[in-house]
Amino acid sequence: MKRYKHLRIGLYGLISVIVFAGCTNNPQEKRTPGDLIDDNALEFVIEREIKASDEGFKGAHLVTTVYDGLVLLLGEVPSADLKEKATEVSESLYKVDPDKVHNYLTVGGPISLLARTNDSVLSGKVKTRLLAASDVPAGRVKVVTENGVVYLLGKITPSDADLVVAETQKTFGVQKIVKVFDYLPETYDDAALD
Repeated sequence: MKRYKHLRIGLYGLISVIVFAGCTNNPQEKRTPGDLIDDNALEFVIEREIKASDEGFKGAHLVTTVYDGLVLLLGEVPSADLKEKATEVSESLYKVDPDKVHNYLTVGGPISLLARTNDSVLSGKVKTRLLAASDVPAGRVKVVTENGVVYLLGKITPSDADLVVAETQKTFGVQKIVKVFDYLPETYDDAALD
């Protein structure tokens, strides 16, 4: 009985260490767990508000991504008016900088489930390639793929952006790369990341 109690305590300790290690800052990416939570919450709010703004969004495929204040709208909507409305709703929300909203919605029907699955696989391949490259700041870039187009988001220097794009281009299956970067000066300090 005591043996199992020690095993259980050890297991809880190991889980705690893993959880707390995941919550600490990664010095390479300069983002806190609070930043991640804020981005995820803002994604949810933006998508909810867009869908609530018009009945036409009911059958639309909407993908909202937020990363360090950059807002990326992807997917398919039935009309150009709805595409424009999505931008207006996003820009009107609290905590959204209108200059950082990037609308790449397309007008048309939703892409197939197979295409979405391929997009997920392609995103995974790009992320893996970026993480494996030693000179690429992969922790400062978010990768999102929609219909074979890879979108790269983040706060990054122009030279680092070139490295990220060059590495992404090496990934088989990438049809196009769209850079959604908030550029930092080439020589920056930690204050520039805030």
